[in-house]
Amino acid sequence: MPIVELQNVRKAYDTKIAVAGLSFTIEPGTMFGLLGPNGSGKTSSIRMMIGMTVPDSGAVSLFGEPFRRDHLKRVGYLPEERGLYKKMKVMDQLIFLGELHGLDATTASKRAHVWCERMEITEAIPKKTEELSKGMQQKIQFIAALLHEPDLVIMDEPFSGLDPVNAALLMDTLVDLRKEGKAILFSTHRMDQVEKLCDEIALINRGNLVLSGGMREVKSRYPRNRVQMEFQGSDAFLKHPSIAEAKNYSGHAEIRLADGSDAQALLAEALTMATVSRFEVMEPTLEEIFIEAVGENVDA
Repeated sequence: MPIVELQNVRKAYDTKIAVAGLSFTIEPGTMFGLLGPNGSGKTSSIRMMIGMTVPDSGAVSLFGEPFRRDHLKRVGYLPEERGLYKKMKVMDQLIFLGELHGLDATTASKRAHVWCERMEITEAIPKKTEELSKGMQQKIQFIAALLHEPDLVIMDEPFSGLDPVNAALLMDTLVDLRKEGKAILFSTHRMDQVEKLCDEIALINRGNLVLSGGMREVKSRYPRNRVQMEFQGSDAFLKHPSIAEAKNYSGHAEIRLADGSDAQALLAEALTMATVSRFEVMEPTLEEIFIEAVGENVDA
């Protein structure tokens, strides 16, 4: 049974169509990436999922049933905009937010202390929100979204404001939640994190679905025509006719091969001019797929 199901959902504001006939499902134990450029309809789609707005047409189902407010007891939501009370202390705030989700104060306090330790912010517990860094505030909102142990976790730009160490901590936590059978939807501009984490993706542009499916299946639609090289010496081989596009970053080359080209011919040419320490033929990154898919649908 899908945790989330959108069926031909449409939403317009005045004359602007924010979401145009969007459909997808999210299964339990799945990490789902909702992707798209700014203004593509990602946040509008999320708001319809959690009842903040109502679709003009189409249907939203949660946990196998048409959406109703009571479903939100099983949903955790991290909005892109921070919604913490600046003057409240961290623990008071987490207890309050836990109570809004139906927890009693004692249970909320116990769970909040456990999560603060897990997210490595115990030193922030006695402080007011306004005293904390943006990254620390982001982790507090992350905890608040999980205190009531939701079955569906929705996160809009969850890595905003986090340094690489804390982003890795958040990613590890999301993986653990997926192992527990939670369904996780997140929207982010960080394609590298989507590529590492997501089982399924949906790419929307101007409210339209332009690409969707399992991560491996989506990437398999594209040819393995990218090469990454590490080398020392002349880069004259980057003018080889097998190359459609190349970028050289001080001995690190990122290459897109021309259609039908032989990567081994390029390697043979490179070895006559430089010492090659790495030569890897790769599928395109999700970021490259994203740029290509959006570019092909600019008038969608």
